[in-house]
Amino acid sequence: MDLEARKKLIEVVKMARASMSQRAFGKLLGVSATAVQLWEKGESIPDTQNLANIAARAGYTMEELLNYLGVKPLPQSSDVNQIVKHIKSMPLNEVAIIGRAVMDRLAAAVEASGDEAKAS
Repeated sequence: MDLEARKKLIEVVKMARASMSQRAFGKLLGVSATAVQLWEKGESIPDTQNLANIAARAGYTMEELLNYLGVKPLPQSSDVNQIVKHIKSMPLNEVAIIGRAVMDRLAAAVEASGDEAKAS
């Protein structure tokens, strides 16, 4: 996590803790006051479960918090890989249908971008 993201995380942890002591906040999360102190100094990062709890207390979803911090989620390539594996095992006539749909979609995108260029 880069320095800017750490600074933002420090702010979020403090916002989530609000007026609670570090000890009370740590007890709420099931961690030590020292862990909270280290998070607020930017010397360590909460684990996923604590990060989710901190996000919720600060009014964020986990996705919103990660976006705010500028942390990119892991790509969902497994879905794409599964689709590709499935396509590789399909009969060619079905692959041809998919290929046609892809070509139609690309042609529509090219046409739309051409229309935008003409409009400007």
